[in-house]
Amino acid sequence: MKYGLLSGITWGLNAVILGIALSMAPYVGTAQAIALGAIVSAFLHDAFAAGWMTIYMATKGRLNDTLRALKTRSGKVVMIGALMGGPIGMGGYLVAINHIGASRSAIISTFYPAFGAFLAFMFLKERMRWYQLLAFVTALGGIVAMGILSATDESINNPVVGLIAISLAVIGWGSEAVFSAWGMRDDAVDNETALHIREITSALAYAFIVIPMFGAWAFIFGNEFFSKANGTILLAALAGTISYIVYYKGISIIGAAKTMAVNISYSAWAVLFAFLILGDVPDLITVILCFVILFGTIFSAADARELFARRSVSKVEVNVEDTKLELIKQD
Repeated sequence: MKYGLLSGITWGLNAVILGIALSMAPYVGTAQAIALGAIVSAFLHDAFAAGWMTIYMATKGRLNDTLRALKTRSGKVVMIGALMGGPIGMGGYLVAINHIGASRSAIISTFYPAFGAFLAFMFLKERMRWYQLLAFVTALGGIVAMGILSATDESINNPVVGLIAISLAVIGWGSEAVFSAWGMRDDAVDNETALHIREITSALAYAFIVIPMFGAWAFIFGNEFFSKANGTILLAALAGTISYIVYYKGISIIGAAKTMAVNISYSAWAVLFAFLILGDVPDLITVILCFVILFGTIFSAADARELFARRSVSKVEVNVEDTKLELIKQD
């Protein structure tokens, strides 16, 4: 639980910092900057994160573990998850930030755990109980309402593009968690090697497929690379790397669905960081929809009976300890 919560806090901070970077030159000002800025920043974010993760693994003397894991079937499964979470998921997320803002993007993308739980139900044959399905529909209703709110807000840059992009983030991230959980079943691929594979695969996919496809190399090197904006992305990538380290740790310990369910607290943290750093004050409807989506996705991705059962066990343990103390006092 603590790993999912920490990943949510750091990812919320990551979202706000990325939003700040995308408001700086060379990512604003012209149609080309807006069109290519999100793709380029997504590439730089994952490339920087791959660098941070490589430094992390090198300090632990574990680079050879990653090379060995890449040769396994499970390592290749993680690579598929990397493509879903990186170029598709992260790319869509940054495009959405650029068009509908960091706070709205973070709130809407909280739907991804419900989508991940649905994929687990369809392909891994994990059951979804009636209240989970109801929560799934409730969360979907919150997403639709948030979309309508964004579409009618004149301060939004391009609501249609933003909503399509954030849908790709939901699909990509939900799929990534399922693929990653599957890959980490193998002892040869632990959470840290899986994340290292993920970041490197995503960065290479951007470099050799996505960036050339959009002709974005000229944009990268045609502008000042060592800019304040790219320095901000480097900082965001550090927060994102920390978030992913604890996120993958959570997946390996308690599973994909439960970790995703806790991780979506980043929507609330993003709103909080946006208020603290940028002074953005959310309106009442945004706060209400945030809670609707938050609780809907939590209960569609997690088994409420297990949560209550865990609480009951804790109470029994406390009662046993109290009984022991009482017996000691009597003696």
